[in-house]
Amino acid sequence: MATFFVPGPFNEKAWVSENIHYQIKSETLERTRAQESRAAIERLYIVMRHLFNRGYYKPFGESGKAIIHALLTLEPEIYGSFADEEKVELEGLVYVIDRLPKGIEACRLITLSSDEGLRNTDFEVITPSKRRRNCYRIDEEQMFIEVTRGRSEIYDILAHLTFLFVEARKIARRAIDSNGNKTREWLKIEEIVQSSSLREKEKALTYMGTILGRTYGEVAHTYERFQENAGGNSGLFDVIYWLGTLAIEELNGKERKITFSPSLRERIGHHIYGERWADQIKQKLQELGLMDRPLHIISANLHSVMNSLYAKAALGKKTTADLSLEETAMLLSKKGNGHYIDKVADYARKNGMVTLHDNNGTNISVQLFDTEKINMNLLPGELQVDKKTAAANKPVILVMDYAFGEQAYETMDELLKPFKRGGQVSYMNVHSISVMGKAGILGGNKGDIMIPTAHVFEGTSDNYPFANASAKDEFSGNGLNVYEGAMLTVLGTSLQNKDVLRYFKNSSWSAVGLEMEGAHYQKAIQAAAKIRRVISENVVLRYAYYASDNPLMTGHTLASGSLGLIGVRPTYMITTSFLNQIFRQNRIDEKNTKAENELI
Repeated sequence: MATFFVPGPFNEKAWVSENIHYQIKSETLERTRAQESRAAIERLYIVMRHLFNRGYYKPFGESGKAIIHALLTLEPEIYGSFADEEKVELEGLVYVIDRLPKGIEACRLITLSSDEGLRNTDFEVITPSKRRRNCYRIDEEQMFIEVTRGRSEIYDILAHLTFLFVEARKIARRAIDSNGNKTREWLKIEEIVQSSSLREKEKALTYMGTILGRTYGEVAHTYERFQENAGGNSGLFDVIYWLGTLAIEELNGKERKITFSPSLRERIGHHIYGERWADQIKQKLQELGLMDRPLHIISANLHSVMNSLYAKAALGKKTTADLSLEETAMLLSKKGNGHYIDKVADYARKNGMVTLHDNNGTNISVQLFDTEKINMNLLPGELQVDKKTAAANKPVILVMDYAFGEQAYETMDELLKPFKRGGQVSYMNVHSISVMGKAGILGGNKGDIMIPTAHVFEGTSDNYPFANASAKDEFSGNGLNVYEGAMLTVLGTSLQNKDVLRYFKNSSWSAVGLEMEGAHYQKAIQAAAKIRRVISENVVLRYAYYASDNPLMTGHTLASGSLGLIGVRPTYMITTSFLNQIFRQNRIDEKNTKAENELI
């Protein structure tokens, strides 16, 4: 006979008490997990710094295992199923290979070095698809990676290498059977790679699926993603073959080794590359007679400001007559339209733009725009220029390409310092600093916009509130969601997990997103304005970010693929906002632009 539960009278007080208890318990568990993750991040950086100071380590030696353990505890979102022993993580693999030099999967010895003159040799310069760094394949076993962008770059590389080593061990375990012999599938993959033949691709992908613990469809999709960037990687089959081969050799005693060159250990943190870079820019400003003009610094990409100022005029009414600035940008972004891009760049160079390509190690190129040479009557309608103010002020715009992590402090710190040459000290007339960047969003979708009110530096007690001249209202009503609040400046995007990010989003921090440079920029700006007093305290600050990913949503991390054309609208909305403010901005109080020599 069935027994039915007959509820008693509803007790609201008991129900509320029970649910509050459950909520508190859930929050406690989440906070504990977030604390564990944050502790794992701290351990990672302590171990990495220790190994850097020591000069070398072996990935599966005691120190290497400490990094692996911390990374497995952390389970970064960008590395997907990294902690799953049965499956090789494919999206994470594509992400990492795009950011490491082609052929690194076949190198047993990897050296991180400073700029030591290898560019003057016959070695081929290998540049990863998604990272600006110079790398050199010395021989079949050794790869040199130049590190010129600070500690953030070292942490980034070591995290990615650790991911590769762990995935390689998974491959090796599936390539060898219980008797120590190579499996049939692995022998087939060896045959395919050595013969360079993919006549029966479907069979090859099926063998690969068995080795990787993945379905045929997942492997085929990953194969296509590798093919999209065929020039920047060795292809899926070569990558898997060499990762597995070196892991098998390592199990048999032929160990991998990561080393840090003595010159890298001496130079890191000394702003050597940033100082050279900044001096080159100031010297050019002086040569062009622009040093005393109102200067507006923008950290952004190297296309949106140029296109906003020149594309309409360069392409002419015939091409852009009925196009908005966004539609013109879409036209320039489409494959096969490189001739349009060249036409705009050529026109820009003849009408006030000067490009400085960096060869000092920062890998940050710069554009200088003398707005006095721009025909204001040929600007797109979206740019609402106060022509009288612009003509009176004659602003100069300096656009610097994206920095990487800690490098943002080095470059901005050096850029804002006075220029010393021949016993003379020249101060730049900085009126505004604007930062546009891609960032992870915590409560929205790709393409949405974030307006920070402060930068909170993860892992430290450093917080940087500031008055942001960019406002949420400027971007409303354009089909995109706009979020305003604190932004988390993280030590590395590859080391974030949902527990830490949920904590910053849901706690009283109320963070709206995460990025890698904001706190570093603000640290340099505040020091220049309030301590060194080499720029005005009244310098106008603008920060605005658009979402490249949402690490809290499955399938929306950076590893899931590029932003594509989704980023065009927010990029040009932010660029338009910056330029409109610059062209309408009145002169600021310049009384604080001198400093005593001992403070410089």
